[in-house]
Amino acid sequence: MRFRPCIDLHGGIVKQIVGATLSDTSNDQLETNYQSQRSSVWFANRYRQDHLTGGHVIQLGPGNADAAQAALSAWPGGLQVGGGIHADNAGQWLDAGASHVIVTSWVFNEGRIHMARLEKLVKKIGKSRLVLDLSCRRRGDAYLIATNRWQTFTDEAVTYTLMDRLSHYCDEFLIHAVDVEGRCAGIETDLVAYLGGWQGIPVTYAGGISGQADIDQIEALGKGRIDFTVGSALDIFGGKGMRYADLARRYA
Repeated sequence: MRFRPCIDLHGGIVKQIVGATLSDTSNDQLETNYQSQRSSVWFANRYRQDHLTGGHVIQLGPGNADAAQAALSAWPGGLQVGGGIHADNAGQWLDAGASHVIVTSWVFNEGRIHMARLEKLVKKIGKSRLVLDLSCRRRGDAYLIATNRWQTFTDEAVTYTLMDRLSHYCDEFLIHAVDVEGRCAGIETDLVAYLGGWQGIPVTYAGGISGQADIDQIEALGKGRIDFTVGSALDIFGGKGMRYADLARRYA
C-alpha cells in the first residue's frame, strides 16, 4: 500500500477541486477547495525529493499542457500524466518524461469501451506504459465509469469481469470515487471493499480521504493491496486533515 501524490491542474494552476462540479461547458458551478501559489514544478520537485513515484499529473481541461510538461521535466520517470491523452499524442507525453499515460475518455467513448482504440493505443506505447482510469459514480448498486471530466456516464460498471478483461491491456488502474472526490467527508467504503476483493494489477483509489482513519480503512477493506491518493485534506493543499510529510515518510 503506497501513497500516490497528485498534481491536479486547472487553467495551468495547481488546484484541488470538488470533482463532481467540473463541467465541459461552464465554470459557474465549479467548487475549488484550494488554488496554489506554487507551480507544478514545486510539487514535482517535492515528490522527487521524497522518492514518491507513481504520482498523477491530471489535466482538468484545456490550458494545462505547459504546466504538465514542466512537472514531468522536473521528475522524469516519476510521474504519470492524464487528461486529453489518445493514441496520437501518448508517445509525446512519454517522451516528455511521463512514466505512464492515464486514459479514460478516449477509450470509454459514447457510453462504451472502444476496444479498437484501446488496442491501437497499446500497440503504439505498450501495456506497461498505460494506466486506465476507471473513475466512477454510483448509480443504484453499480459504480458506472464516468468520462469527460466525470460528467458523462458510460454503460460500463466497475466489475471484476471488466477489470479482468482490461488488465490485459494496461499496467495499473486509477479509480476516483467521483461523488466524494474533493469533499473530505469519507471514502466510498463499498467501492473500496469491492476493489479489495480483486486480485490483479495495481489499483490506486482516490476520493473523500479526510484523515488517517480513512487511510486505515482503505488498508483494512483493501487488504493492503490498494494504493491511495490524497488531495484536499493535505496541508500542502491547504487542508487540515493530515500532513504531507507524515504520509511521505510512512507510505513511500
